[in-house]
Amino acid sequence: MPGPSPGRGQRLLPDEKVRRRADYLRCYRTGRRRHGGLAVLYFAPNQAGHARLGITASRKVGKAVIRQRLKRRIKEIYRRWQDRGKLPALDLVVHVKPEAGAADFRSLQAELVRLLAGLTARREPAG
Repeated sequence: MPGPSPGRGQRLLPDEKVRRRADYLRCYRTGRRRHGGLAVLYFAPNQAGHARLGITASRKVGKAVIRQRLKRRIKEIYRRWQDRGKLPALDLVVHVKPEAGAADFRSLQAELVRLLAGLTARREPAG
């Protein structure tokens, strides 16, 4: 399956999402993590050939309306992120912290881009 490309449309396709529970658990158990004030980013290599995104938010974050709003915002931030194509083949799971329920879009965006940017910087060849 082809990986994500910037001109493919306005939404994340099913092959760009972490869908199976086993994949989420693999990220949690064997993957590495990066911590932020609003979210924790778990990441583990995958066999898909491109990066995939998954989002989890427990009830500690807030009621269903708040959790779904945060998930939509995170998907939108990831979708519009210009360096998305530079990511290696990883499963990315964003676990939203309770503090994110009160955060605005700009702070959530800054946090997520900071967490994701560390993954691309680490993979680029020196030279």
